[in-house]
Amino acid sequence: MTSNGRIAFQGELGANSHIAANNVYPGREVLPCATFEDAFQAIADGSAELGMIPIENSLAGRVADIHHLLPTSSFHIVGEYFLPIRFQLMAPKGASFDTIKSVESHVHALGQCRRLIRNKKLVAKVAADTAGAARIVAESGDLTRAALAPRLAADIYGLDILAENVEDEAHNTTRFVVLSREPAIPKREPGRTMITTFVFRVRNIPAALYKAMGGFATNGINMTKLESYQLEGKFFATQFYADVEGHPEDPGLAHALEELAFFSRELKILGVYAASPFRETVREKAPD
Repeated sequence: MTSNGRIAFQGELGANSHIAANNVYPGREVLPCATFEDAFQAIADGSAELGMIPIENSLAGRVADIHHLLPTSSFHIVGEYFLPIRFQLMAPKGASFDTIKSVESHVHALGQCRRLIRNKKLVAKVAADTAGAARIVAESGDLTRAALAPRLAADIYGLDILAENVEDEAHNTTRFVVLSREPAIPKREPGRTMITTFVFRVRNIPAALYKAMGGFATNGINMTKLESYQLEGKFFATQFYADVEGHPEDPGLAHALEELAFFSRELKILGVYAASPFRETVREKAPD
């Protein structure tokens, strides 16, 4: 099946992933998928050329499913995008704060809009995803039901927005990675910050992690993320996920990865891609 340049994402039309896909690849056809597994399958079988996949949120933390799916796939990270998350309270036309009694959304969205839910004394109901909640509320036509979802969902499903940008924290941001079947490693360019993402498992020797990380410190490599998680529910099988600034062809990073490989039983580079300009914005705002 030909992909025709489609971009797969998890969720329904109007989801934050849909917005991210539109922002990065305007005009391209999107392919909504019920689950992350379905989105990965769409990329694998050629139904989609790319995937727009959330990997972490500034409030909710990492998207655990992706940390388990990505390393075992044959996909490559070819880009990243940071999307500020804004939730709108929406309901069927004719509804108001006098009529609504409950609000539906993804569990993370409900958790990120606690202040509104508490102040308006609404009953929170968990839905599979934000855009799906908007669709269901729209189809119900029930003036007592509302949803928390992105503005795009209100446009798609014909809902009225009763309150705008109701998230508790303005810095709420989700980082997405763009996945592809084919690698697209850009060339090194002076002044262009690159990100290299990889997973690894250290050898079973004393202080293996400390020794494995030593090469990054001695070579002046900035590691922006290092996370550990268990494999297949086994407490003794730990895998690490890392993002570092640099290109594998940079001498310093090449030496650091060589040292990491020596102390690791497994090392897999998931992608090399240009850093989002959002990173520099955050760096400038960070305290010294």
